[in-house]
Amino acid sequence: MTARIFAPDSVRTFSELEREVVGVAEALRQRGAGPGVRVMLKAGNSAGYVSTLFALMHVGASIVLVDQQERPEETRRIAQRASVKLIIADDDAPLADVDDTSFIYELMIDAPGFAPAYPRVSFEDWCELPDSLLMWSSGSTGEPKGIVKNGGRFLRNLRRNADQVGHTEQDVLLPLLPFSHQYGLSMVGIAWLARCSLVIAPYRRPDRAMLMAGQCGATVVDATPATYRSMLNILRKRPQVKDQLRTVRMFCSGAAPLDGPLVDAYVEEFGLPLLDSYGSTEAGNVAFATSENAVGCGRAMPGLTVEAVDDEDRPVAAGEVGELIIHTPDILTGYLAEDGTVAPVDQETYRSGDFGYLDPDGNVFVLGRKFAVHRNGFTLYPEIIERKLSAAGCSAKLIALPDEQRGARLTLFVEDEQLREPAHWRPLVDDVLAESERPNRIRVIERFPLNRNGKPDRGQLTELATGAGE
Repeated sequence: MTARIFAPDSVRTFSELEREVVGVAEALRQRGAGPGVRVMLKAGNSAGYVSTLFALMHVGASIVLVDQQERPEETRRIAQRASVKLIIADDDAPLADVDDTSFIYELMIDAPGFAPAYPRVSFEDWCELPDSLLMWSSGSTGEPKGIVKNGGRFLRNLRRNADQVGHTEQDVLLPLLPFSHQYGLSMVGIAWLARCSLVIAPYRRPDRAMLMAGQCGATVVDATPATYRSMLNILRKRPQVKDQLRTVRMFCSGAAPLDGPLVDAYVEEFGLPLLDSYGSTEAGNVAFATSENAVGCGRAMPGLTVEAVDDEDRPVAAGEVGELIIHTPDILTGYLAEDGTVAPVDQETYRSGDFGYLDPDGNVFVLGRKFAVHRNGFTLYPEIIERKLSAAGCSAKLIALPDEQRGARLTLFVEDEQLREPAHWRPLVDDVLAESERPNRIRVIERFPLNRNGKPDRGQLTELATGAGE
């Protein structure tokens, strides 16, 4: 099968893509892009986005990736901090009044005039840059950080990923993820490295995305747990849609923890599990469950190791919980300083800040962030409490607010499409949790608010909890 790039409005072979990439690259050079020049890319998923991304890599630019929805004032701040010389954006992207902005559609118009008959795309210069990629952490545990990555390390990490998961030239990848973040960007890169087909679907519209899956013969779906839950809800209301996923051989998940009931539901519907994974923007992709080893987040990729350590950094035994430490040659180059320089990271060890454990076979299990709440003399870890509830069939997020007498006041948000009363959930919660862990209040919402990475947005939940009262 000839590999193709499928988009809602176009289909390209890889030969056609390469020709367009070289044409877009020349259009970028005409606008000042070149080796080491920092260029911001702020746009939504599209065929033009993919061509522009690869064209920036081809010219050896330092690519500053910004979410399409980022606020204009924050976009300006990032551009100034990163010393951006050129901004490439969608024409409807929220932008402040800044100079040196070009739109993707303009590049697409100019590209054919520059495209050679026999293009050769090369990322060699880009792979040598210490700041090939500038990305941003989700900010889920604090202020977002500018993460600086080397292109060579980034692509080697994706090659390990593709080899472990088993992507082949025959695959048709359907990533229901934003391409401006680690997970979605990884899938675009893997499609290029594995020379397999890529479907650019409207990831915020899983109903339309599943229709494209059937039309394009998708074989591998990558999405967040929240998206998989939405897909399942659609399938249960419209069972005929299930046929659109008949060619899928792997459902892969990441960016947020999976819960057992959701995995079980996919096994029941498709005879296939949701394959979990583990990684971060800083460390890159780390561990993957596979069709042959659908256990936890699977094992660390060859060349990487993961260990769980106690508070004194001593390795703990298999099955014991500790902080996950990642040893990887694919680690970030450093963090972006306020003056635009790179504060380097000189070791291959990354402290994840995640609680988890390894089983005797080396499979990684992630329990949640190492974020402590002190309440009535007890030290609690909200995400571990959430995992306990998840295992019992309750999808929940725990929000802690300051309390002078008790140290913290806990509000538990339960995601329930049926919007059953808190009294329905209280017996289950009290049965699963120790008395010290039980929330002061339970609130039921139809669906968790999500951030741009597709993770439940704790900031919005905190605002809801603040207004909830006792």
